[in-house]
Amino acid sequence: MTDFETLVEVKDLCKEFSVPGKAKIHAVEHVSLKVGKGETLAVVGESGCGKSTLAFLIIKLLESTGGQILLDGHDITHLHNKSMREYRQKMQIIFQDPFASLDPRRSVGYAVGEPLIVHGEESKGAALNERVGGLFERVGLERDHAQQYPHQFSGGQRQRVCIARALALHPELVIADESVSALDVSVQAQVINLMMELQQDMGLSYLFISHDLAVVERIAHRVAVMYLGQIVELGPRSAIFENPSHSYTKRLLDAVPIADPRQRRERPLLTGEIPSPRWEHGTSPELVNLVEVEPGHFVAEE
Repeated sequence: MTDFETLVEVKDLCKEFSVPGKAKIHAVEHVSLKVGKGETLAVVGESGCGKSTLAFLIIKLLESTGGQILLDGHDITHLHNKSMREYRQKMQIIFQDPFASLDPRRSVGYAVGEPLIVHGEESKGAALNERVGGLFERVGLERDHAQQYPHQFSGGQRQRVCIARALALHPELVIADESVSALDVSVQAQVINLMMELQQDMGLSYLFISHDLAVVERIAHRVAVMYLGQIVELGPRSAIFENPSHSYTKRLLDAVPIADPRQRRERPLLTGEIPSPRWEHGTSPELVNLVEVEPGHFVAEE
């Protein structure tokens, strides 16, 4: 889909981790993609394929070992500390485990208000309390909830608190790193609906990291399929789900459970060893070559 004006672009992004024995883990290898303004780009793949590492690189919780990150046309690849401060307001993240991402010793109202204090938008007092209360209402919570602590909430409520915290600084991009995977199915639907409503009202862009293809099909405009640190297929949601081109994408879709036994397909088991992202000193991974099979739909040559 090409109707969205580009907000974030990454070019040939790489991340290597050194391990004992003069080997390296190629967690992200020459990834290039764009996230449009008001768009949801979902990154899908099995555990360990590099999805979260890619997200942490884009928001600069990790430093890349190669490539370029552009936010609204500005190169933020090598910015640090004060130079990065302005751009951090434009990018926020919602983590997978809401309980682990909230300080159990602080009220949830403090968690939501802290970004406003740190970035100088509000000081402590009535104005801060008013803004925090408004954020709580915006995500479907009560203003009085701000006085409570994380352990007093359900998982879905805690994730709503984390969404409120992410919205505090009026970001343009929100990265959702498996943000609904720890929730019950019914609560998942409620949180997804909330995120879609917020996107429509506030013009948010989402980089949605997930392994749940049913959720991705609901929320995404475009889908990037990641395998061993590389993008092997990228295209509009309909193209990926209705006409997948890469064998790995087909396998992912085949693995989605089907409730009706009459519609279940007999799938042959995969054989052989799972490839390793570890490369010994002096070697390098085989890079995929993306080919445009139809407008906006790219697939790796196999």
